[in-house]
Amino acid sequence: MSLKIILILLALSGIGGIVLGYVLRVLIGLAQKGSVELDIKQKLLAAKEQAAKIIAEAEFRGEVFETERLAPIEEREEKLTMREEHIVSREEFLDSRQRDLDDKEDEVRVREQDAVRAKSEAEKLTAERSKELAKVAHISEEAARKELFSEIEHSYEETILLRLQKLAANGRERLEDKARSILTSTIHRLGNAVNAEIMSLAVTLPSEEIKGKIIGKEGRNIKAFERATGVDVLIDDVPDKITLSSFDPLRRYVAKTALEKLIADGRIQPVKIEETVEKTRAEVAEIVKQKGEAAAYEVGIVGLDPKLTELLGRLYFRASFGQNMLQHSIETAYIAGMLATELGADVAVARTAALLHDIGKAVDHEVQGTHVEIGRRILEKFGVDSRIIQAMQSHHDEYPYETPEAVIVQVADAISGSRPGARRDTVDRYLERLGDLERLAATFEGVEKVYAIAAGREIRIFVNPGKVSDLAMHKLARDIAKRIQEELKYPGEIKVNIIRENRVVEFAR
Repeated sequence: MSLKIILILLALSGIGGIVLGYVLRVLIGLAQKGSVELDIKQKLLAAKEQAAKIIAEAEFRGEVFETERLAPIEEREEKLTMREEHIVSREEFLDSRQRDLDDKEDEVRVREQDAVRAKSEAEKLTAERSKELAKVAHISEEAARKELFSEIEHSYEETILLRLQKLAANGRERLEDKARSILTSTIHRLGNAVNAEIMSLAVTLPSEEIKGKIIGKEGRNIKAFERATGVDVLIDDVPDKITLSSFDPLRRYVAKTALEKLIADGRIQPVKIEETVEKTRAEVAEIVKQKGEAAAYEVGIVGLDPKLTELLGRLYFRASFGQNMLQHSIETAYIAGMLATELGADVAVARTAALLHDIGKAVDHEVQGTHVEIGRRILEKFGVDSRIIQAMQSHHDEYPYETPEAVIVQVADAISGSRPGARRDTVDRYLERLGDLERLAATFEGVEKVYAIAAGREIRIFVNPGKVSDLAMHKLARDIAKRIQEELKYPGEIKVNIIRENRVVEFAR
């Protein structure tokens, strides 16, 4: 009985616990639900406030952007308005100006018509007056005009002459300044080195034993060498040196090169000599060909006959007053081309004629005649353009200047030959030329002192003022210059400077 009661009580207490737990759970759930709703409401309120701020900021930025966007448009509209107003005012001003010009043009047209009428009336009056004067003077209008001009010319003859002299002097000064400018520019643009290759005529021997080998037994080696080369071999008392002599510079070079090869080889005998000379001659012929082609290529000339370029290459072994002739020809071609460009002449003709102007010197020791005449015949033989022949044949005044290119070639040749350092003389020839200059000038009557200066390019002459007048000085200068041209040989040109000085001395006691 008591066990049942206990079990019932336990059951009741369990049910009561369950009910109490459920009630507590419901109460706790309600409490948590109220807290979540409160949080949601708070977050919702905060979100609304944040949204309001964002909207307000967006609206503010939109207004700022709109203001910034509309500002340039308004500014441009203001500028366009101002420009339109300026254009309108400009058009009004131009319309006003055009009306003024139209009025002035009408006025000028009226004045021009009045002037034409006045001129016509003046011409009629002049003609009538001339006729009346002719009737009174019993002379024609043409005769009256001639008489009037004659009287004016006679009255103002001195003034007219002075004016003409002044115009001539001014024109000459301008031409000289222009020519000086062109020549200076040409020489400055050339800028070539002034040293030239000099072909030595002496061969240095390593020992006296080699000299004996060159001579050979009873002189057979030296005879064979002279026979093969056509060069005289001079063996004098100077130790360790042999001199080669020949009028042909090409032969001298062949002989010098062959002799140096024989000395280096050491086997000097007639058969070896002939073999070496022939081999050297072939090598030199190839050098000649290459030098001629290189010269033509350097100055930009194409189409020359191969034999002509070979003759041109032979100038490499020729020198005039120490100046290599091939280098001189190339330099002259450059100068002629630049001068032709400055003066508007035919550049190709001037440059080709300048390159070939001394071609006759390649064979002038073999063919009779001056190098100009020889070169002229060579160019005619190879069918060179007649304009080139006309341009090259006048560089030593043997033929008249028929074309502007002829004058250009002559000037280019003179510039190349007379520029400082281009040519040189031996001391003996230099002193001899100076002495000849002074002796020739001293033979003229009235000459007191003569001095050759500026390396023989100027001769200064002092004359007796009692024997030579101012007018006679000009004739004396021409006569001396003519004698120098006819009797002396010299590179470039020589300036004849005559000085006539009067001195009066008195003593006060």
